[in-house]
Amino acid sequence: MFDLVTLGEAMIRLAAPHGESLESATNLEMRSAGAEANVAVVLARMGYRTSWISRLPDDPLGRRIAGDLRRHGVDTSAVAWAAGGRTGLYFLEQAPPPRGVTVYYDRGGSAFSALDPDRIDWAPVRQSRWAHTTGITPALGEACARAAVRFLAEARAAGVPTSLDVNHRRKLWDAKRARATLEPLLEGINVVIAAQEDAREVFDLQGSPPDLAERLRERVRAGAAVVTAGSEGAYLADDDAVYGEPAIPGVEVDPIGRGDAFAAGLIWGALEGDLCAGLRYGVALASLSQTFWGDVPWVTRQEVLGLLTSRSAKPER
Repeated sequence: MFDLVTLGEAMIRLAAPHGESLESATNLEMRSAGAEANVAVVLARMGYRTSWISRLPDDPLGRRIAGDLRRHGVDTSAVAWAAGGRTGLYFLEQAPPPRGVTVYYDRGGSAFSALDPDRIDWAPVRQSRWAHTTGITPALGEACARAAVRFLAEARAAGVPTSLDVNHRRKLWDAKRARATLEPLLEGINVVIAAQEDAREVFDLQGSPPDLAERLRERVRAGAAVVTAGSEGAYLADDDAVYGEPAIPGVEVDPIGRGDAFAAGLIWGALEGDLCAGLRYGVALASLSQTFWGDVPWVTRQEVLGLLTSRSAKPER
């Protein structure tokens, strides 16, 4: 039924005008945002059938989020609707260096944080070609951690490949607690994704980005591990070798969502049976994503492939 199913929370993003602070701003721009939802949106825009599992309050903000995802073609039929609770929020300030980007969360007590794994329709997971979540979900509380475990278990029982993007959020939990929760969750996963700083901080690994990819794979016994390294590109370690794909330089308008776009590209390659192609799609989508204001790159499959036409058909190895 689906090419990809994701599990996670989506929030309302409230952003001050570029260069202004939340203290000084007289208006805030509202958009929907959430790591796993972003991945589902990007893959839907690439022409794949995607579904997003979550829990939202049945109020204007919850309906706004679901409507935004459906606009991009994401199926939301597995969303659990709550009569009470609230929608999580995050507030964003963006400015040139040295100020940079600052995020403030207001997500405590959200409808998603009370997610009950026994009240979720897991059928879309069992009927999917790929299942993806992030380390953000288990960081949101015990109920969400149990839901992440159930999500991956349902996929594995049905023979559906799985991936998890570590996506460490220091404002949600410290590295020690993240490692204790994620290591058993990741054991045997098909693909684990981590930024190089997360591989070092959460899993206490050392070395260059290609070394980190190899050591992360060994540490969690994953089928493959991918480490992203900003301007240095991304590295994939599997049974055979470590592969690298250089980043595509570009002007940064908004970095939020860039990692989710990369993860979507990697899964795109996995759905084609070629994770090395996924590296190429990922770096292209990450480069394009940062040129858009907001968490989602409004790009087409043709635009991504067009960006890659002048690049080598094979990754460095």
